[in-house]
Amino acid sequence: MTHESKHHLPKGTASNDPYDLVVPPESAGWGFSGLRILTLAPGGAHALSTGEAEFLVLPLSGGCTVAVDGLSFELAGRRDVFASVTDFAYLPRASEAVISSARGGAFALPSARTERGSLSARYGPKENVPVELRGAGACSRQVNNYCLPGTFDAEQLLVCEVLTPGGNWSSYPPHKHDQARTDTTGNPVESELEEIYYFQVSGKDGFGFGYQRVYGTPERPIDVLAEVRSGDTVLIPHGWHGPSIAAPGYDLYYLNVMAGPGQDRAWLICDDPAHGWVRSTWDAQDIDDRLPFGAEENE
Repeated sequence: MTHESKHHLPKGTASNDPYDLVVPPESAGWGFSGLRILTLAPGGAHALSTGEAEFLVLPLSGGCTVAVDGLSFELAGRRDVFASVTDFAYLPRASEAVISSARGGAFALPSARTERGSLSARYGPKENVPVELRGAGACSRQVNNYCLPGTFDAEQLLVCEVLTPGGNWSSYPPHKHDQARTDTTGNPVESELEEIYYFQVSGKDGFGFGYQRVYGTPERPIDVLAEVRSGDTVLIPHGWHGPSIAAPGYDLYYLNVMAGPGQDRAWLICDDPAHGWVRSTWDAQDIDDRLPFGAEENE
């Protein structure tokens, strides 16, 4: 159920050996955001040239060693995306890296094209990842803020994870960030960012599912209503996006990768005016007590 299939990439439809998923800016039809998903067998290794982009190495399951620019980072990783946050590594533009895993695992490689290269390779400790509980009631969700302004320095890359308990809605109210705008006093109120959503869904045998909505304006139309399962990806070049809906009984995870032409690396959104009022209802509701995910493992 997808109105525009070019924006919904079901699992396996954008693979290219050795990657389970390859979304460079060129295939997405934009200029900056990218994502690769790499699975390594036990003892496997992969050489990555970052070229004109900066990258993160973000374990989805398992751990790895990242060798880059004469440095070596040991990423402990995690059991799976619902178990805990993870440590990660930052790879700068124009660097050569080798990712190896003694026990095997799956690794997200979010990226952003950038002309700058002022930052060095770095390790991101799990303990330094801010975990935010956002919304309330049926809009309760968890946000793991890996690489956002104020949490971790990058040139243009922004990365976070959102985890939504089964039956809840996230990415709601619908919002957008597709043009650089200021208010009447000149203060920035919206930034221009391309966005990738990469999904995983809890549950055995691959039956878990959720839904992702994207819609546009008369001037810039887009119309996506996608049933998403583990390994699916949705591309958001512009427009209002949300809700992301977790079907009852199935927790929903998505990795957000954002980048754009702005040089100030801001994440500024605006709500759809028709639905922004929903935020005012949260003060009277409790946060879903199923959050945070992996509370015992994170202690």
